[in-house]
Amino acid sequence: MKKIFLLAFIFWFNFLFAADNKINLLELYKELHANPELSYQEFETSEKLALILENIGYKVTRNIGGNGVVALLENGEGHTIMLRADMDGLPVEEKTGASYASTKKAVNSEGKEVFTMHACGHDVHMSVLIGAAEYLFNNQTQWQGTLLLILEPAEEVSGGARNMIKDGLFTKFPRPDFNLALHVSSSLQAGKVGYLPGWAMANVDSVDITVKGLGGHGAYPHTTKDPIVLAANIITQLQTIVSRKIAPTDPAVVTVGSIHGGTKHNVIPNEVKLQLTLRSYTDEVRNETLSSIEKIVRGSAIAAGLTEEYFPIVEIKDEYTPAVFNNPDLVEKLQKSFVKSLGSENVIKVSPVMGGEDFGMFGRVEPIIPTALFWLGAVNKKVYEKAMREDLTLPSLHSDLFLPDAEPAIETGVKAMSNAAIDLFKIKN
Repeated sequence: MKKIFLLAFIFWFNFLFAADNKINLLELYKELHANPELSYQEFETSEKLALILENIGYKVTRNIGGNGVVALLENGEGHTIMLRADMDGLPVEEKTGASYASTKKAVNSEGKEVFTMHACGHDVHMSVLIGAAEYLFNNQTQWQGTLLLILEPAEEVSGGARNMIKDGLFTKFPRPDFNLALHVSSSLQAGKVGYLPGWAMANVDSVDITVKGLGGHGAYPHTTKDPIVLAANIITQLQTIVSRKIAPTDPAVVTVGSIHGGTKHNVIPNEVKLQLTLRSYTDEVRNETLSSIEKIVRGSAIAAGLTEEYFPIVEIKDEYTPAVFNNPDLVEKLQKSFVKSLGSENVIKVSPVMGGEDFGMFGRVEPIIPTALFWLGAVNKKVYEKAMREDLTLPSLHSDLFLPDAEPAIETGVKAMSNAAIDLFKIKN
């Protein structure tokens, strides 16, 4: 079986490179799209891309922070610039109908078999990085310095950046002067890029709350301490955090995404489980939100007449994703570079979103590295214009219908990222 896979991979690898050794990025994209791997399982993806980068001429190190790949190209004295792409797919069953749609399944961390899909555009991110890697390698006369390419695993579960940093990303390899990444946009037309200074994406926390009680017969509620009623009260009170605890000028989100409790109509259970997602930009707002949750659940339990051993358990999951802060000076330089390479009509200032991206972790390591993430349009021009004309909702990121208009998106991404890197290399110390 291994021999068959190796022969198939060699055939695909040879097909990927045209006669002039130029990489066929669209075919690479389709191969990646059809074969997504879940977080912490990016074994084949990372090896494929590592081999491509080695074939181009980069010095490649595998297995940094898990399946992470680091590719290095030293081209004289100058700045060190890091370009990053993420590799993992999502447990989503694709329904785009594309000829290269994923039909792959994998076993997730809970031991369940699930469909997999690149529903967040990581296939585009990887293809753009490879295209930029090839362009920058072939045009070394245009720049001087050190290029650090990062292929990050497990971004979707906020583990990749943390693990790569912990594994010595900024100590085993040259420390960057600038960090740069892109993310596809499901609301921006292919051929365009979006930029914004300051907060770009949010802090993300996952919180589990176990609401305890004393169960019993539904006909005799006075003999119980009903955790369902208590959970309902907690859910209502949680909504006052954003409206009454956080300043109106500070964005924040508290969403209860899951509630499970009970087994039968006439049985009051002993516990109810809640799952929350929290979003914020600043550390101060994040800390106030977490602190308020603790106070609300404790106060609600006391009001319900529970003693301390029955107080709700609040568990902050080890999945914290810090907000992405785009260094304003760096964004100003990028915006000028994008206008020069793409034209001003294709460079759009966009608004921050409450989605999460662990790219922000790379910009939090002391001393702080100027970091920026820009948006890459991925929506087909005709589809976008029809949606605007008829007020239609476009498929969002993580949707089973999300399918980038890959060719113009990748072409734009390669051009934007490559020229931005060259322009950053030219900045005087």
